[in-house]
Formats: sequence, structure tokens, C-alpha cells
Amino acid sequence: MRQTHIHNAVTGETVVREFTNQENADIETLVAEETAAVAAKQAARQSAIGKLAALGLTVDEISAAFGLENN
Repeated sequence: MRQTHIHNAVTGETVVREFTNQENADIETLVAEETAAVAAKQAARQSAIGKLAALGLTVDEISAAFGLENN
């Protein structure tokens, strides 16, 4: 299970505790949202490359024009 470290700068005391169920759920939600955002960006990138290729551009031309890696 995940832990959090809470440091009180005034007293110098540090408390280590397990995350609550809500904190764990919040982290899992954030990870899922980030994963979905990355997948959507990659899908949009591939869509754009496909559309440019359909216009007759080669992969090398697309990469040169837009700074994309060949793949």
C-alpha cells in the first residue's frame, strides 16, 4: 500500500501513514486519466500522419515538416 510522509516544519515532526482508500482511489483516477490522455494524443498523431500520407506525403516528408519520428 502507498504511504505518505507529512513533515511539520515548525515542530520538525514527521508522520508516516498509509494512504486512505480515498487517496488511493484519487491516485488511480489520475493515472487512468493521464493514460487516456496519452492514448488520445497518440491516436490523434497517428490520424494526422495517416491523413497527410493520404494526401501523398511520404513518411520522411511528414517527419521533416512536423518534426516527428519515423515509425
